[in-house]
Amino acid sequence: MDDSTESDSALDAYSQVVTSVAAELTPRVASLKVPRHEYRGEGLGSAVSYTPDGFLLTNAHVVGRADGGTAQFSDGTTAPFRVVGSDPLSDLAVVRADGPTLNPAVLGEADELVVGQLVVAVGSPLGLTGSVTAGVVSALGRSLPTSAGARASLVEDVIQTDAALNPGNSGGALADAKARIVGINTAVAGVGLGLAVPINATTRKIIAALMRDGHVRRAYLGIVNVPAPLPAKLQSRFGRASGLRVYEVVPGSPAARAGLRAGDLLITAGSKPVTRAQDLQKLMFSDAIGRPLAITVMRNGALVDVIVEPSELVAA
Repeated sequence: MDDSTESDSALDAYSQVVTSVAAELTPRVASLKVPRHEYRGEGLGSAVSYTPDGFLLTNAHVVGRADGGTAQFSDGTTAPFRVVGSDPLSDLAVVRADGPTLNPAVLGEADELVVGQLVVAVGSPLGLTGSVTAGVVSALGRSLPTSAGARASLVEDVIQTDAALNPGNSGGALADAKARIVGINTAVAGVGLGLAVPINATTRKIIAALMRDGHVRRAYLGIVNVPAPLPAKLQSRFGRASGLRVYEVVPGSPAARAGLRAGDLLITAGSKPVTRAQDLQKLMFSDAIGRPLAITVMRNGALVDVIVEPSELVAA
């Protein structure tokens, strides 16, 4: 086989993957038109079919403060939808379309992705339903700042891809070569730099809460922290290089009542290692509210155990 034939075969294999993913997912991704009363216009986005009875996944920033809008499908049909729940801190939302429903897409696992892996983006850039682009996973573990009122957060383990994303792609699917949804496209950070909220255990919790309650209840500690290196003796003992330094404790907060102090170096929380803010965020869901949480810190060269009872995070 000559070089040109090998090249053609490789290109054909790549094309087959992309076309098969496109054929599988295009009928399962809708274009959303959302009224923007503050602008006297409408916003555009995408959504991924999640259940056979009309639930779709999209971004919180796509639906904004709207109660509903119109979904358009790849066959040209349209249906009204209502917003079931929205969580700006994760930039995820669930909507439900009325009328004929789509077959649901299959969710994958973003934690299994590797840099360089082929991914396919399906969405509706500029309202053009059923648009497909392909690329690779450029990086993993990125953080995406989000906010809700005065509350700020980070979406953890965001996927970076060079698959072309444009306005209107937000809320669309990022899929692996088997057409499994591994991310919900959320942002265009630059030319050749798109970001997607990962589908993993944490986001599955958020989606379930949105479908059940319409919002996400979060636990609150009341600390500001920054990554910090562990002393050498603790690095060898715990098998890692960093923890979280408490920079500030909010007066009257659960952390303050439990006796946490500025300068404490957090080692573990709930018997799990903490090396970055996201490790704490993973623990701060509804099941942690009002329940004792054991935190181990290093203070003045000694390990100290502190028991904190997180309260519920109240919207600002």
